[in-house]
Amino acid sequence: MKPFVPNIASAFVFCALFLGACGRDLNTARGVVEEFVDHHYVYFDLRKAKQYSIGVALEKINEEIRLTEGQTIDASTRKPKVHYRLVERKESPQRASFLYEGTIQAEDAPEFTRRWLVSARKEGNQWRVSNFTEYD
Repeated sequence: MKPFVPNIASAFVFCALFLGACGRDLNTARGVVEEFVDHHYVYFDLRKAKQYSIGVALEKINEEIRLTEGQTIDASTRKPKVHYRLVERKESPQRASFLYEGTIQAEDAPEFTRRWLVSARKEGNQWRVSNFTEYD
């Protein structure tokens, strides 16, 4: 009898199913905030980040969209690698804030870190990012 040796395709399918089942809960403040952080800081997709924003955060995103109008960011754009971790969080039933530390690695440049304070509030039954601030 031949021993079972998983092939690359079956390993890929398993990982895709496993990771798909571990998606963020967008009914939580942290889930919404991390979707926002991913789209704003990791993927540089301001229009997608805008979907999670209200108030001051929405105004800031709209201004960033205006300032970057005409600059195409696509698959051919050289983007830095961004990783982040949660440093601190404060949550109540209607408001929450999360402090993240991001590590940015760009080609031909030294690695650096930034901190992002992201605030969220509950609007009806949905959490939305209400403000965000960057620190060195």
